[in-house]
Amino acid sequence: MADVAEDIDSKLYICTTNILVIMAQVELLMPKMGESIIEATILKWNKKEGDNIAIDESVLDIATDKVDSEVPSSVSGVLVKILHPEGAVVAVGAPLALIETQVGASNSAPVNAPVVEVVAPKVEVAKSENTSVQSQQVVYSNANSDSRFYSPLVLNIASTEGVSMNELSVISGSGSEGRVTKKDIIAFIDDRANGKVTNSIPAEPVKAIVPQSVAPVSTQPTTPTSLNDGNVEIIEMDRMRKLIADNMLKAKQIAPHVTSFVEADVTNLVKWRDRVKKDFEKREGEKITFTPLFVMAIVKAIKDFPLINVSVDGSTIIVKKDINIGMAAALPNGNLIVPVIKNADRLNLVGLTKVINDLANRARTNKLKPDEIQGATYTFTNVGTFGNVMGTPIIPQPQVGILATGAIRKKPAVIETPEGDFIGIRQMMFLSHSYDHRVVDGALGGSFVRRVADYLEQWDINQEY
Repeated sequence: MADVAEDIDSKLYICTTNILVIMAQVELLMPKMGESIIEATILKWNKKEGDNIAIDESVLDIATDKVDSEVPSSVSGVLVKILHPEGAVVAVGAPLALIETQVGASNSAPVNAPVVEVVAPKVEVAKSENTSVQSQQVVYSNANSDSRFYSPLVLNIASTEGVSMNELSVISGSGSEGRVTKKDIIAFIDDRANGKVTNSIPAEPVKAIVPQSVAPVSTQPTTPTSLNDGNVEIIEMDRMRKLIADNMLKAKQIAPHVTSFVEADVTNLVKWRDRVKKDFEKREGEKITFTPLFVMAIVKAIKDFPLINVSVDGSTIIVKKDINIGMAAALPNGNLIVPVIKNADRLNLVGLTKVINDLANRARTNKLKPDEIQGATYTFTNVGTFGNVMGTPIIPQPQVGILATGAIRKKPAVIETPEGDFIGIRQMMFLSHSYDHRVVDGALGGSFVRRVADYLEQWDINQEY
């Protein structure tokens, strides 16, 4: 008889001869996607129950508020159970599916050897690196002892629309194992508003047991004042817009914002780019925009003023040695994403151009990797792209500064020469620097943006790239 196997959540198939086959069920977990990401939405299952899966083969596609990604399998085996349907919101570290894999076997047994099935005792399997993060399925308790599970999305809708626990318990769910989906609860709300649902169920407050370590995105419910006059349109925020709204609110609540403005004469910069852009594209295979030129000036100024490249942790200032520049980019759907140029101070102009163009192109097609939108130490945004001459950007936490460049416009300006001053047409641009007044005073914040402008104004028109 084979030796006793260790306790795992599995079935043991023990032959009467010398053979032991362990069919273990391994949980496929929602991967960690970044420091601030606590959940993701299942976009599509690439495998169905009963399918064979190889190691590193894509099992499903997921989407966070910033980026889409594939989830590969860490083992080979058979997909025996899908735990969440497409469209479900699942916490980082929570199980997505069960994969049955053969842990060990011996082929020394006779073909006709009888097999005895033994169920091994269950043991708890670690769900993620952060053991405090639990599955983001929420169970409600009520007088009817409703034992169904409800997702945080259904919870938020129920709370916002005033759907009681008793009402929620009678909704017919179309999801996996009869669970209530977003579509189900919205249909119920519409039917209730149209009088198709009899409001005879006592409105018992909804009580949700939510893991304290998972902080759901806060939303401020609003009550439309006129929904039936035909002159309004109600648009539900998508997940990315909700996250942006929440982050912007937190940023303003945490950091006292101050903004300093500088006008820079970038005539030489514009002339230099006009002179080299064709040869640059021909030689490097990349179009050179103003963005890498702005980033180079910002990096030089950060080296001059390293206390701009910091974050705040309570009463502690953390000075960052790496210079990682966040580059705000508008998406086709109107949302915003900030890919990060890692170690920008180690790149020359050609390297910056290639990295920036690559990040910008993949941002527009939603192909950025999770780590490419994490770790910025200072952020830059070009509001001039939209024809704006200046802006007052909001500081992304936990950074302490963000710089906005405005549109470059031809303007009459006073030109000082040894022979005297005269009026000429110059290429002018405003720079706006918003900074956290907890740790960045006006002298530092103003000097920094002035230094960036100096580097742009002093651009050598005759230099090579």
